[in-house]
Amino acid sequence: MIQMNDVKIKSALISVFDKGNLEPIVKKLNQLGVTIYSTGGTQTFIEGLGVGVERVEDLTDYPSILGGRVKTLHPKVFGGILGRRDLDADKEQMGQYAIPEIDLVIVDLYPFEDTVASGASHSDIIEKIDIGGISLIRAAAKNYKDVVIVPSKNQYQNLIDLLEHKGGITSEDERKQFALSAFNVSSHYDSEIFNYFDGDNQSSLKLSESTSQVLRYGENPHQKGAFYGDLNQMFEKLNGKELSYNNLLDVDAAVNLIAEFKDTTFAVLKHNNACGVASRPTVLEAWKDALAGDPVSAFGGVLITNSKVDKATAEEIQKLFFEVLIAPAYDEDALPVLKSKKNRIILIQNDVALSNKSVRTALNGTLVQEKDLKMETIDDLNSVTNKIATDTEKNDLIFAGKICKHTKSNTIVFAKNNTLISSGTGQTSRVDALKQAIEKAEAFGFSLEGSVMASDAFFPFPDCVELAKNAGIKAVVQPGGSIKDQDSIDYCNANEIAMLMTGIRHFKH
Repeated sequence: MIQMNDVKIKSALISVFDKGNLEPIVKKLNQLGVTIYSTGGTQTFIEGLGVGVERVEDLTDYPSILGGRVKTLHPKVFGGILGRRDLDADKEQMGQYAIPEIDLVIVDLYPFEDTVASGASHSDIIEKIDIGGISLIRAAAKNYKDVVIVPSKNQYQNLIDLLEHKGGITSEDERKQFALSAFNVSSHYDSEIFNYFDGDNQSSLKLSESTSQVLRYGENPHQKGAFYGDLNQMFEKLNGKELSYNNLLDVDAAVNLIAEFKDTTFAVLKHNNACGVASRPTVLEAWKDALAGDPVSAFGGVLITNSKVDKATAEEIQKLFFEVLIAPAYDEDALPVLKSKKNRIILIQNDVALSNKSVRTALNGTLVQEKDLKMETIDDLNSVTNKIATDTEKNDLIFAGKICKHTKSNTIVFAKNNTLISSGTGQTSRVDALKQAIEKAEAFGFSLEGSVMASDAFFPFPDCVELAKNAGIKAVVQPGGSIKDQDSIDYCNANEIAMLMTGIRHFKH
């Protein structure tokens, strides 16, 4: 039974780039006796299905011109969409100019975003800026009171459900939901075009993610939270509950950290900081030595490796309570072990290019920067002391530097034999960070004798290298840049410590 404000679809305009999954819609509309208007390739497609279609050119008495740039841009088309059915003046004018009512508009825009991503030429990209389609979307969405707008192929199933179950009758609330989707599509499309033209100018900030996931809550239970993006593109989830807000922060930190390592490496993270990292010939060895760095903090942590997880490793991991495990692959016989706890999140990380921009709110605006993608190599290490670091020490310094870069400032990292021994994280002074790292190493029974030390920023005074020397550190890496660098260098020279500088600071606030 038709209710007040219900609309029965009697006519439709279809203009789509991608014809996939359009066939069942066309056949159902035809079955319901809906008059279909179309043009160009869409018209040819519909005719190929044996379904009658009214040419837009016959409606407008105007051909498609300018190489197809102008087809639907005409008062008889837009009048039929925008005309208000309950306004006598509109109805009179529509009759006067022979403008038919159009109750349904189906559009799939030119793939601008995909064309940019493909590396196409500028001229090809420009031709993929949809004009007629985006105009149809906005017009139909504006007049949702009378018109159904299907703005992309992602909405086809919703339309099919309505046609199948309600015979082409739609409520105002349903049309409003389609309009909401339409403005989501149009705003995202325009944002992508703007960002293409703006390039690196940073003249305005346009962020748009068309996929979202409501989270149980934010950082704390009293905060609402959501993730905007496509996690299914990033990961294949094999087991466990949905990722929480805090899980996602830790997973992000884990993914960025593990990307620094090429050798087989395992890392354990807690509160966005690494509490265990080791690079070894096998994933099992890497796991055991990473866990040994801080088995207390590892409890309830996020685990990540850049190598396939085998059954033997899975059985060892199984002994620890953890929230998330991320790997590029798993042996088949490892999965039953890892899936034995239903809430444990097991993810396969796909090879997906990540944004090179970092975005965060601040005050009454937004801070945007390039991500810190610089990572030093041995060639970037500049020796500034009489004592020269050994090759083994240099390798450990690079290893420590990678962890240091991904640890909250102020930070100090101790490493030996490609293993994280301990770290001081997020302290208000570098001395406090160093003292924390020393105390932590001692608490877990690690000797720092022969270890190396990395700092995310320069030493303002020589007290840091003095504390390091007393703890057994033999080689230090830091960016340099303090007006008192020479004081630290002099202390190292007097105490047989190798110091290397990179010239690159890695603050992480």
